[in-house]
Amino acid sequence: MEKKLKELEKKIGYVFRDFTLLKTAMMHSSYTNERHLEKYRCNERLEFLGDAVLELVSSEFLFRESPKVSEGELTKTRASMVCEPSLAMCARDIGLGDYLLLGKGEEATGGRKRDSITSDAMEALIGAIYLDGGFTSAKEFIHRFVLTDLEDKKLFYDSKTILQELVQADSNREITYRLVGEEGPDHNKSFSVEVLIGGKSYGAGCGRTKKGAEQQAAYEAILKLRARK
Repeated sequence: MEKKLKELEKKIGYVFRDFTLLKTAMMHSSYTNERHLEKYRCNERLEFLGDAVLELVSSEFLFRESPKVSEGELTKTRASMVCEPSLAMCARDIGLGDYLLLGKGEEATGGRKRDSITSDAMEALIGAIYLDGGFTSAKEFIHRFVLTDLEDKKLFYDSKTILQELVQADSNREITYRLVGEEGPDHNKSFSVEVLIGGKSYGAGCGRTKKGAEQQAAYEAILKLRARK
């Protein structure tokens, strides 16, 4: 496991002085439960700390980047930037799921790809870097791996709303989402969805939830509509 975590250090460009912090950040509660370890040994305490560090860094970033934007809008933007799907997307970018220490049950039910688990691990990793290297190191990591491609992330997570606005501005065609397939057992399902505008297919998406698949399909449709313009 140590060799694998050293690989993660290379990916994120940060070498831990206290390597046990990195190991703890990757330790899901299912792993500690299975090995009858104390509850506090899992990554939840680091996640709690990382969440606070992330909120401060993202708040400062928005405050400086958007000097004329109201408090309400800043709060809304920050919420979309650090929400579970957004953090899970950041975790996927560095393949964080591959480095998690999971219990056998969680492993078998697709825990490595579950947004709730990978987003929590992302926050735990931030907490670990903060404790190991201080605020500046944590801030550098957040700027490099979380506060990037924000326009694209916003477009993806608000895609259904943005698509609705795009179509309404242009015509009064109806948007419908059609489930075209689902596979896998109940605990590890995958859904395929198609988005239709005025009865014509404009995009398709896959996801572990119907909502996720719809977002992906809407995102594809937006890209198609923009390309035509």
